[in-house]
Amino acid sequence: MKLNKTTWTLLATAILLGVGVYVYELQINPQQEEIEVKNRQLFTFNENEIKQLTIETKDTTYQFEKTNDENQPWQMKQPEKTVANDAVISFLTNLLVTSKSERTLTVPNSQKKEYGLENPLGTITIELDNKKQHKLILGNPNFQGELLYAQIDPSSSSSEEIIINLVPKNFQYAVDRQPEEWTQNN
Repeated sequence: MKLNKTTWTLLATAILLGVGVYVYELQINPQQEEIEVKNRQLFTFNENEIKQLTIETKDTTYQFEKTNDENQPWQMKQPEKTVANDAVISFLTNLLVTSKSERTLTVPNSQKKEYGLENPLGTITIELDNKKQHKLILGNPNFQGELLYAQIDPSSSSSEEIIINLVPKNFQYAVDRQPEEWTQNN
């Protein structure tokens, strides 16, 4: 059986395209997806790197510090010195390291109030083992009530535009708690 020159050309083109799609799907596409996921991640540190947490709500400021005790890993430093509720702190630290930004908006600085960022629901300051600090300012819920407007590591300069991220509403549940929920019940 003898094939035409055109048939061989079409067969070679089909094989090259198949190999190209195969390489793209198995090599290039997963790398791009991984980069995209990392870019959407709120913070790039690990949970075990967190040394201290400060949570400022409209009513109170809470400060927590990690201890070396495995049974009582977190100590409340402010408003009182006591053992912190590990489940509540673990929920918050897990949110900080695993949550992703659903969407990013760039808005004029003058619209900060409309997103609830002038009088925020809460401000979380994270200090890491390497002394670096990160800040998450939580604002109002979005129109659907499923996400919160937030500022991540806001710049101290008074720029004309600010970057706002839409973060999971679980952050509201993590910081909007009764004072007794933050402490360990013995």
